[in-house]
Amino acid sequence: MTPYFDELETRSADAREAAQTASLMAQIARVRAAEDTCLLEDVDVTEISDLPKLPVLRKSDLAQWQKEKPPFGGIPVSNAAHVFQSPGPIYEPGGVSHDWWRMGRFLHAAGIGAGDLVQNCFGYHLTPAGMIFESGARAVGAMVLPAGTGQTELQVQAAAAVGTTAYAGTPDYLKVILDKAAEMGVTLNITKAAVGGGALFPAMRQDYAERGISCLQCYATADLGNIAYESPAMEGMILDEGVIVEIVTPGTGDLVAPGEVGEVVVTTLNPDYPLIRFATGDLSAVMPGQSPCGRTNTRIKGWMGRADQTTKIKGMFVRPEQVAALVARHDEIVKARVIASRDGAQDAMTVQVEAAGGSAEVFSASVVDVLKMKGAVEILAPGSLPRDGLVIEDQRSYD
Repeated sequence: MTPYFDELETRSADAREAAQTASLMAQIARVRAAEDTCLLEDVDVTEISDLPKLPVLRKSDLAQWQKEKPPFGGIPVSNAAHVFQSPGPIYEPGGVSHDWWRMGRFLHAAGIGAGDLVQNCFGYHLTPAGMIFESGARAVGAMVLPAGTGQTELQVQAAAAVGTTAYAGTPDYLKVILDKAAEMGVTLNITKAAVGGGALFPAMRQDYAERGISCLQCYATADLGNIAYESPAMEGMILDEGVIVEIVTPGTGDLVAPGEVGEVVVTTLNPDYPLIRFATGDLSAVMPGQSPCGRTNTRIKGWMGRADQTTKIKGMFVRPEQVAALVARHDEIVKARVIASRDGAQDAMTVQVEAAGGSAEVFSASVVDVLKMKGAVEILAPGSLPRDGLVIEDQRSYD
């Protein structure tokens, strides 16, 4: 097996930026030319660094658009063969052209290819995960057993009967299958695993390694397909070649400093479904340097939590967007964090702001105006707050 899926994985940064810029311009043109819709602000975007000029598209926006203009909210969709449903509900198109969700690159990195039989334990009902991984398996020339979820005893019987060599599914379900096989006295031939949709803990990966199974994970969503994936180097996740990823302060579209934790915002370069600055709701951070495996694209640290830190304090919801609005009100404020705590039997709220000057009294008035409740204001020197992606921290304990 060749070390790389294609030559795109090892191209220079300049070549990648030029190609992605051309694809981005084409995506923006498609959206702006869509009939009866104006989904992008009329601002001048000529290069990737201009993306922050455009608004962030959130799932709540997409759900509302789809109610008004079913099924895809006015986004120009082409070459769709399926319609899938995700919680919300949100409806996503799916195509059957070669590697439509770009999962082949990940499966190749996981060592899966011609001669492998992949037991695909992702769901095929309404949600696209099963089709996403099946499309990737076809792209690398592997055969697929469309097993879906559940019925573990039948999963073991099928894996043994057909000679499954690779597993695709959530990280924890593979252990369920392996343990059931041991209980049944059945030996399986699975030596490779490509997982997603949940956390792959180090102990779990080590357990699989001790059973002779190499397990790598990817980061993908129903809307966007593959976003990033592990290589055998297992040092972070390498961005897929078909997306542009930004890391922004939760609740905003503002880029964080390099290496800082923030919300993952993705622009997909798939011409059949142009999503531009789509907020995943997930937290991650960019890693410095290049993967030892030789792939040259940017790496991220993988999934680091949820960006939607909406928290109820004193019976009122406080959202990241409100914290961002508070920061935007005052030129002196660089960053802010809302802390929920307990004062005896009652909720308490403290708003910490990094500010070069300004008045706590003025800031307090803005807190009441924007967050709709009173809270203590602490003014900190710029750089004092952790760069961990949190804008709302819940310190309450009810033990």
